[in-house]
Amino acid sequence: MVQGQCRRMLHGVFQRCKTGQFQLPKACGGLIEASGAKMHQNRLIYSTNKQLSAKDSVQASEEKVGPFTRIIEAMGFTGPLKYSRWKIKVAALRMYTCCVEKTDYEEFFNRCQMPDTLNSWFLVAQLHVWMCLVRMKQEGRAGKYMCRYIVHCMWEDVEQRGKVMGINSVVLKQDLRSMVENFYAALFGYDEGILSDDHVLAAALWRNLFNRNCEDPRHLELLVEYVRKQVQHLDALSGEDLLLTGEVSWRPLVESNARSILKPLSPVYNDEGL
Repeated sequence: MVQGQCRRMLHGVFQRCKTGQFQLPKACGGLIEASGAKMHQNRLIYSTNKQLSAKDSVQASEEKVGPFTRIIEAMGFTGPLKYSRWKIKVAALRMYTCCVEKTDYEEFFNRCQMPDTLNSWFLVAQLHVWMCLVRMKQEGRAGKYMCRYIVHCMWEDVEQRGKVMGINSVVLKQDLRSMVENFYAALFGYDEGILSDDHVLAAALWRNLFNRNCEDPRHLELLVEYVRKQVQHLDALSGEDLLLTGEVSWRPLVESNARSILKPLSPVYNDEGL
């Protein structure tokens, strides 16, 4: 009954939008304005080097949606996007795959003296996933939709890895619940750190990546430098290419000149975004 009423309500709203007889209620208008302000605020929060290209800034500001799209998105649904959802989901899966397959976890474990466990793997993976989320949040509504699916792919992968390792289902469920809480807490900490100085970012890495167990400050210095250069590297990538392919590359953990950044090669894809 609830679904039927929701369909009838949306149909009536759509018809009134077509005939030009629809006016937003004050409460709904306030909600939409607040949502728009929040989107703009998030765009500023996730702008990591504060120097986005003029093209990306114009694209983000010129994205316009109709009143019907705003209504259904305010209700929790996803409106029409720039690209098909199937293409964005494929790109999100590829981006997550780049986080887990193009990262040298053994080097992280050795240099940072981390135990080789599922939890340590997850902490390194979530750091790279967070950097991808930071980049895709700059791509408007399509980027936000892609972020949701990247996180979905991550939890599916973590659960499957736990099952392959033979972890008891009850224990795995408890571990997943703890990982979810730590993940969203880490997002807030990393966001604050990337917008602040190196001391705040180092504190966030100490709490989340090292689990408050790091006695050598050189490890924190190495990770702070790594995060800064990776975020700079991702900001140089084309947003259109990321939405269509999801291909990202990572700079090495240790390199001679971490401040130097080369313009990455543009990925090649066909008309279907594959």
